[in-house]
Amino acid sequence: MEKNMYDQVPTMEPQRQFYYMEKAKSYVDDLAQQLGRRPTFCVTTFGCQMNARDSEKLTGILETIGYEAADSEDADFVIYNTCTVRENANNKVWGRLGYLSTYKKHHPHMKIALCGCMMQEPEVIEKLQKSYRFVDLIFGTHNIYKFAELIVATFEQKGMVVDIWKDTDKIVEDLPVERKYSFKSGVNIMFGCNNFCSYCIVPYVRGRERSRKPQDIIREIEHLVADGVVEVMLLGQNVNSYGKNLETPVTFAELLQEIEKIEGLERIRFMTSHPKDLSDELIEVMSKSKKICKHLHLPLQSGSSRILKEMNRHYDKEQYLTLVEKIRKAVPDIALTTDIIVGFPGETEEDFLETMDVVQKVRYDSAFTFIYSKRTGTPAAAKEEQVPEDVVKDRFDRLLKEVQSCASERAQALTGKTESVLVEEVNEQDSSLVTGRLSNNFVVHFPGTEELIGKIVNVKLKECKGFYFYGEMTGEV
Repeated sequence: MEKNMYDQVPTMEPQRQFYYMEKAKSYVDDLAQQLGRRPTFCVTTFGCQMNARDSEKLTGILETIGYEAADSEDADFVIYNTCTVRENANNKVWGRLGYLSTYKKHHPHMKIALCGCMMQEPEVIEKLQKSYRFVDLIFGTHNIYKFAELIVATFEQKGMVVDIWKDTDKIVEDLPVERKYSFKSGVNIMFGCNNFCSYCIVPYVRGRERSRKPQDIIREIEHLVADGVVEVMLLGQNVNSYGKNLETPVTFAELLQEIEKIEGLERIRFMTSHPKDLSDELIEVMSKSKKICKHLHLPLQSGSSRILKEMNRHYDKEQYLTLVEKIRKAVPDIALTTDIIVGFPGETEEDFLETMDVVQKVRYDSAFTFIYSKRTGTPAAAKEEQVPEDVVKDRFDRLLKEVQSCASERAQALTGKTESVLVEEVNEQDSSLVTGRLSNNFVVHFPGTEELIGKIVNVKLKECKGFYFYGEMTGEV
């Protein structure tokens, strides 16, 4: 093996991980010699944009140590970055592991790793250790930065490597990241959640809120912009509570103002916003900004004040509607999107009609509607008054119809206007078209070539198709 870049293992991060990357690289080089080719990897992401960003970090480290990306799970290193918000997310992983066990029998050198939120559940680890011994590496949401160190452990130890932390306040900067897109990127500004909504497992698996230092966030975005990024998506379970745990507290609105100053950055998005923490200061910053996109995702979950209290959401129907009024007054052309849960335990027809009333008053541009999923380990799962399935299905269908009607009406109002569009890809169905997004997050398809990808252009919206438009480019911005 090559001489390591340090005589001893550094104790400080990220130097410690760079040491392990060098060490892992020598093991991967040995494997490449045995195979007569570069070994391949496949990262499969389940769940939210936080997970997608984590997967970019995993990919960056795997490429740094000498693996090559593969399109399928028939690879030498397969990693599942798991989600556990709903029980069926877990079931998908169990199903995929069944396939991999057979594949691994014929390819004993292959490595299988599991990480992400599902791995923070003790019963999952127990099941893996008992019935899925062929898995090489298991780690959680708090120690993803240790990936290179853990890979080395899989080369040096026999059997399953398990490294799960209950919680952490550690944030490690400056590790490799391989971005999916050259022109846009997610940027974590915080990790964890303190809200404990009664239906949600996230605080138990992602840990307590911890914010990155503003200077580290600014530095990361400056590097991204220097590398061709024109749009960033600031990520956190609740971005509105950013900065509260820093030594010198900084508000999310103040952070946005600093990010706005970065030259070359054209667009700023963020999610997710919790209504209880959305400040007047933030609304004012959004109203004056030239770069913050005209789109706000503001989860409602329910329009019933009684159910909202049961959900532990810390606002009621009237407070939510007042907030929407403030936002629309300050940013008249903003697109509002939301999350709504139908069939929360104890939800009556009257409660459901309160939700419909909010949808009719707010007129959302789109909404993610969910049938309540009983999530083991959350307070709501223990409630006895679960709503019958047929009742929930009927309410869900009625809600969906109303949401689609409002969204269609909002979209139609944009027809004929010329808007700036960030071109994201060549259209998958028709290669003579490109696809991009407006500031308000609506999708538009229009004639163009791949040279436009990553550019912001003006497009006339000629035809509305409900949730997307066909348009015609009128020139670059």
